Amino acid sequence: MDKKKLIVIFVVLVGAGLLLAQPALADTLAEAIAKTPTGTESGMINTDAPPGFLGIPGAPSTSLVLGFFWAIWVGWIFSTVGAFGGIMAGVGHMTIFGLGDYARTFKKTSPVLNKLITDSIRVSNQWLVGLSAAISTTNYYRMGRLVAPLGVALAVGGVGGSLLIPWLTAGKIKLSAYMGYFGLCVFVIGGFLFYETTPRGQSKKKQAKAAAQAFEKSIKDKKEGKVVDDTAMGVKVTSFSATRIKFTFFGVEFSFNPIWPIVGGLFIAALASFLGIGGGFLYVPFITSVVGLPMYLVAGTSALTVLVGMIVSIFGFMVLKGAVVQWSLIGAELVGIFVGSMIGPRTSKYIPDIWLKRLFVVLAIYVGLRYFSKGFFGHSWVPPY
Repeated sequence: MDKKKLIVIFVVLVGAGLLLAQPALADTLAEAIAKTPTGTESGMINTDAPPGFLGIPGAPSTSLVLGFFWAIWVGWIFSTVGAFGGIMAGVGHMTIFGLGDYARTFKKTSPVLNKLITDSIRVSNQWLVGLSAAISTTNYYRMGRLVAPLGVALAVGGVGGSLLIPWLTAGKIKLSAYMGYFGLCVFVIGGFLFYETTPRGQSKKKQAKAAAQAFEKSIKDKKEGKVVDDTAMGVKVTSFSATRIKFTFFGVEFSFNPIWPIVGGLFIAALASFLGIGGGFLYVPFITSVVGLPMYLVAGTSALTVLVGMIVSIFGFMVLKGAVVQWSLIGAELVGIFVGSMIGPRTSKYIPDIWLKRLFVVLAIYVGLRYFSKGFFGHSWVPPY
């Protein structure tokens, strides 16, 4: 499918329902603001202050320029490793813009406003990841680095999880709990993938290692001026049934039972929707560990799955449960996402497979520690404190 058509489909499918829901959403936010104590102290709304995030007087102002440049990084990292787009979007919204600390001030004085801002952060993250996933899916498919049957199987299971969590948790999650669980999940996954970068973990991934080495050799040969048609050696499905799908990548055969990705997709999408992220940081270890694929196939396959989940989850949060976003900020960030997501697939092939995993691990440990400590203990153990 043409890249422009895929992006248009993503925006139209989610946006159509949002226009119908906007009056009710505005009323909900206005009511929450009206019920919040006024004044200049923490946890109050200073009615004399200029409007900031979501038009709330005294809320942090959100720089559109800063949002654009941060979104370039978000788009690049997601399209490079197939994960951390939502997490890095969350870092930007919660920390760079200060929305996390701001929402915490309303924990006791205005719980409804606290939860509305929390939901806004969650769904804002998902808008960024959704567009990056749409672009990355098309780019990796054209490069022959997307396992479509696996991505579809994960997405089928993911639809249920993406709808379930907004219905169960929208308007019910406090910012501190969200940040704490956010960090804990990221940290645990980072530790698991760190094990996979050790000699013992690598020894169990012989097929993935062989395919990665063959792909890296083709890139090296291209640099040396040799004629290499690497797209011809891309993903080729050789056998398809209800219980076993087989495919090759650079001459190495892989196979999987589609039932397991469907089940895994359900649980992964549910957790991802709860955290307000794309779920790539969970899809990546699933694809590398359970299916045993090299990192070069992970980003595109993860992106396809995340795209479906983001469309469903955004619709669930904004249309069914009334979450709100600041459209001016989202617009600037989506432009940055487009730029970063176009760069990622073109640079990832020059990064060795093992270093893509190590980049993932470093980011997971840092982000996990920061938000786990800040959410559950009130202060960050790592900078910025």
